[in-house]
Amino acid sequence: MKNREKYDEIFCAVFGVKKEALGETFTFKETAEWDSVAHLGLISELEEAFDVMFETEDILHYGSYLNGLNILRKYGVHI
Repeated sequence: MKNREKYDEIFCAVFGVKKEALGETFTFKETAEWDSVAHLGLISELEEAFDVMFETEDILHYGSYLNGLNILRKYGVHI
């Protein structure tokens, strides 16, 4: 499975949405399911799947689907 597919799969599972919902408008502010519990679950799943350990600053700013891609790239994950 490619990293982008894995990333999308995690978002779909954590937030209970279909892949079509992911994209530019999938943000903390625009997604009702994205509460603090889901946020922590997302971070945990991503860290495990991509074998990374996010810095606190990145966890706090992981507020959108697209921003998350950039954060993972910072850790050497090719998406």
